[in-house]
Parts: sequence; C-alpha cells; structure tokens
Amino acid sequence: MEISTIFGYIAATSTTVSFIPQVIKTKNTKSISLLMYSVYLVGIIMWLVYGIMLNEAPIIIANIITLMLSGTIFILKIVHG
Repeated sequence: MEISTIFGYIAATSTTVSFIPQVIKTKNTKSISLLMYSVYLVGIIMWLVYGIMLNEAPIIIANIITLMLSGTIFILKIVHG
C-alpha cells in the first residue's frame, strides 16, 4: 500500500469519526443550521462522486460513512426542528 493511500485512510477516518459524538449527542437540533448542513451534504455528495470517478477507496468509504452520519443529523434537524 502506498504512503499516500495510508494518509488518505488516516484523514478519512479522522474526519468521519468526528461526526460520531455529534450523532450520539444530538437530542436538541434547534441550534444546528439547516442551511449549513444542506450545503455540507452537497459537498459530501460531490466528494463521493469525485472519489468514485477516481476509484479512490479512502475517499469513497469516508464519504459514504460521513454522508450517513451527517445525513442522520440532517434528518433529525428536519424532523425535530
């Protein structure tokens, strides 16, 4: 495995795991910006498409997981305001 791929996996893991505490803690979504999460989710989708286009597993895996975690927060925001 190339060093750049290892760095990619470390970066992907770090940024993806950072959402887990927020997903667990999010009970009150009133202070979360719906606009910010909307823009952020578009960015995650674009990163996912980019990773697929490059066939880069670290980018693909990280963005699938991040999309699920941040998507959970986004849905909670919509449902619970």
